[in-house]
Amino acid sequence: MRAREPALDNTAHERILADAMVDVATELRLADLGELAQLIRTDQEANIADLVNSSSELFFKPGSLRYGLAARCELGWNTLPTVRLDMEFRHASVTVFFHLTIGRARAGVEVIDIFLDAGDPDDSAVANARLGEAIAEARLS
Repeated sequence: MRAREPALDNTAHERILADAMVDVATELRLADLGELAQLIRTDQEANIADLVNSSSELFFKPGSLRYGLAARCELGWNTLPTVRLDMEFRHASVTVFFHLTIGRARAGVEVIDIFLDAGDPDDSAVANARLGEAIAEARLS
């Protein structure tokens, strides 16, 4: 049995991905929160995917950014509403699974896992460079 490889530091990945997601999160924030909450509560994944696609089509090449078919909406009496969408970024040989959390004034990214080509070393600096390159190539000018 082989020992598990050391995990990559996701903090830098999250920063790179968060910078790339600013425009998409801003666009998603334009959606009516009540309607988005209703879509999430009634498991209307196809409609949520359409919303994500339309919010990202101005910024990323088609298919680069996808809804991961899971979402959560927190609505409380004493808290600001937040929406968390499971997302997938895929371009070239880089795939990242992450949560995109959107609130009234802020958005955040939490990287769940990142996959690179099998030949790449398990090195955070290499992974950061590859992620940055993939995002740059996937962005629309």
